[in-house]
Amino acid sequence: MHQELYIDGMTCQNCRKGVKEKISNIPGVDEVEVSLETGRAQIESDKPLSLEEVETILGPKYSVSEGGESKFQNSEIADSKVRELFPLFLIFGYLIAATIYLYFLKGGGLNEILSNFMGLFFITFSFFKFLDYQGFPASFARYDPIAKKSLLYAKIYPFIELVLGIAFLLSWRLPIILIFTLILLSFTTYGVIKSLMRKAEIKCACLGTALNLPMTEATLIENGIMISMSCIMLLKYIF
Repeated sequence: MHQELYIDGMTCQNCRKGVKEKISNIPGVDEVEVSLETGRAQIESDKPLSLEEVETILGPKYSVSEGGESKFQNSEIADSKVRELFPLFLIFGYLIAATIYLYFLKGGGLNEILSNFMGLFFITFSFFKFLDYQGFPASFARYDPIAKKSLLYAKIYPFIELVLGIAFLLSWRLPIILIFTLILLSFTTYGVIKSLMRKAEIKCACLGTALNLPMTEATLIENGIMISMSCIMLLKYIF
């Protein structure tokens, strides 16, 4: 028979996996699906499970209910996402600080500031991809539409980012580089949007596989910022 329970207390994917494993080990349970986002546990079993039985097995950290949405899940998931994405926010902080330093060192206008930031961005992100170069292509191919069709593209992507970063820092053929960047990031952003719409549990490969980052709205915002910067710079060159 089918049964739906709502579980409060899950704050990360490890919690979700632990809850799923414990419920799966209850005698008579055939199949379990647990959602971290909603707190919903969908259970197929020989007989209905009592709330007390499930709570006892899960332990005092979790509370179990039925017939309604999890009360505290949204705030807990938000806190969890902030913790998981902290490395990304920290890196952006360092990139902004380095960009400010270069501005005071070399001066320049808006295009120079954006060019320095994008150069540092691409070089930094390519570095993290090279940390686990063997594992990156498979992870990237799970959501990037071009990488799905060509693993060779996924393998050379870190080198592409490195070249883009150097080009931005040297201000080399920027109009062409900007157009190429827009095309590149547009494809990746399209893949990110599709993954988010499917609610697929995919790890973001933006910082390679060395850091365990979830595919979330923050990944979309990150790409959106880079696309916006590219558009601003390109418009200044056109007009």
